[in-house]
Amino acid sequence: MAHSHSHSDSHAHHTPPASFNLAFALAVFLNSAFVVCQIIAALWADSMGLLADAVHNAGDVFGLILAWGANWLLSLPSRRRYSYGFKRTSIIAALINALMLVAGSAVIAVESIQKLRHITEIQPTFIIIVAVIGIFINGGTALLFMRNNNDLNIRGAFLHLAADAVISLGVVVAGILIFFTGKMWIDPVAGLLIVLIVLWGTFGLLRDSVRLILDGIPRHIDHEGIQAYLLASSGVTAVHDLHIWGLSTREVALTAHLIMPDKKLSDAELHEINHILKHQFRIDHATLQIESGDLDFPCHTTKNC
Repeated sequence: MAHSHSHSDSHAHHTPPASFNLAFALAVFLNSAFVVCQIIAALWADSMGLLADAVHNAGDVFGLILAWGANWLLSLPSRRRYSYGFKRTSIIAALINALMLVAGSAVIAVESIQKLRHITEIQPTFIIIVAVIGIFINGGTALLFMRNNNDLNIRGAFLHLAADAVISLGVVVAGILIFFTGKMWIDPVAGLLIVLIVLWGTFGLLRDSVRLILDGIPRHIDHEGIQAYLLASSGVTAVHDLHIWGLSTREVALTAHLIMPDKKLSDAELHEINHILKHQFRIDHATLQIESGDLDFPCHTTKNC
């Protein structure tokens, strides 16, 4: 019985770029300052649509801080008690971010319904000005995370900031409609529509975060393709105990037992398998157990042995 483990180039490939740390710093600073101004403006103008946008932005700021911290923890080396380092913190951060957005949306939905029952006057011109500023701040900081990246944290940061820009645009539209029609019920309705948009955008983040926290196979991984590739490898007659899970929002691990009754894998062949798993199937840490399939020494970890 032989074992092979490889995570070649994982440190070089997965160390968080310094530019992302700068992007997080700028995004947190700009959006925090804007949230404070937005909350003050929403209370002064008595706008539920603007307040909904402000609470959503506040949740995103906290999510950005969590993602930033998790992004930094990914770069720390492994410890004796933490053999994989602190990679899983990125999954926890993504899950907390998603849950916070759901909770914030629930609060805004209740407040919007209350305001529909008791309509009050608002200041549409002031709301429009604040929301336009939000479009530029959210849209500009979203561009900092626009580069193609499979990291759920980075992707989540981009999607949320981009969604904030779209939501701010919705607040502008609502303000314009109120300005020309004088119908104040448009504001709480806008708050409810924003909640629906936020929940729709959060669903994917929540689904992927739960999948990773439960050690499910990441969505972008081709499980059947990997199994077919390993089974087609020279000398392999069966593959069992194939497990694939996310070490973090950025790295994926794999373990598998390969039945090879007639030959053993050379170091060069093992290297080639690991290379293909990494570059074709995006597996960063692969551990392969080689077995001969000897009935006198069966593997007891699965009924398929």
